[in-house]
Amino acid sequence: MPSRPLRIATVNVNGIRAAYRRGMANWLDGRGVDILAIQEVRASTDDLTGLLGEEWDVLHDAATAKGRAGVALASRGKASIHRVELGEEEFDTAGRWLEADYEVDGSIVTVVSAYVPSGEAGTEKQVYKYRFLDAMDARMKALAEHDQLAVVMGDLNIGHRTLDIKNWKGNVKRAGFLPEERAYLDRLMGAEGDEHYNAGAGYGWVDLGRRSAGEVDGPYTWWTWRGQAFDNDMGWRIDYQLATPKLAAKVADYTVDKAATYDERFSDHTPVVVDYTL
Repeated sequence: MPSRPLRIATVNVNGIRAAYRRGMANWLDGRGVDILAIQEVRASTDDLTGLLGEEWDVLHDAATAKGRAGVALASRGKASIHRVELGEEEFDTAGRWLEADYEVDGSIVTVVSAYVPSGEAGTEKQVYKYRFLDAMDARMKALAEHDQLAVVMGDLNIGHRTLDIKNWKGNVKRAGFLPEERAYLDRLMGAEGDEHYNAGAGYGWVDLGRRSAGEVDGPYTWWTWRGQAFDNDMGWRIDYQLATPKLAAKVADYTVDKAATYDERFSDHTPVVVDYTL
């Protein structure tokens, strides 16, 4: 890894092959990313490495269900070690959690690409989502306790606060904004109104997006393909970079790479890019 700010990006590509057909390579080639977390790969490892090119070292945890989910980490340098374990065995093969350790300027940085299930209120899909969140909660608590420089990023499929969804009043009974789901994020970085929210509350994780933007709506990271949602900025902020306090203190820049127009989108999500000065 180069001795300069470390640029880490995350994006749910909604299928890597489709994203490349829509122009993802144009974004990636000019962005100077050192480590890229990808969710919803929905392709084989050969497809993924073929599209990214030889300059990337690729770790890929494909879902056992072909054509679904899948998470990856692509980097300019090799990881020293990687892990996919997240408690229950079914989550270790679900293509939803991949973490790796990278040596950067003499420090070890733990990077996680995470893809939380979307769920569906009142169904078995929601039960599965809560079980996954239970496992993620336990792992993130352990990471916060033992890894000084760590970032968990990706599509968490939860809007944490009312600021994170344009039409939050119409979604309070919908998966992605249920009180029970939001409580999981409360445990990570504190609840809205907590004196130490995003500054030591909960397990101490820092939501870099909210710290960067402040108390404003958005900036959103997902918009449905349908209708005028993108043009009217009727979005959700469900893609995060959550850092331990020590790593959060090294953030130099945070950017949501929203496309200029609907036609320039390569996914229904947009990349979140953060520079860290190590």
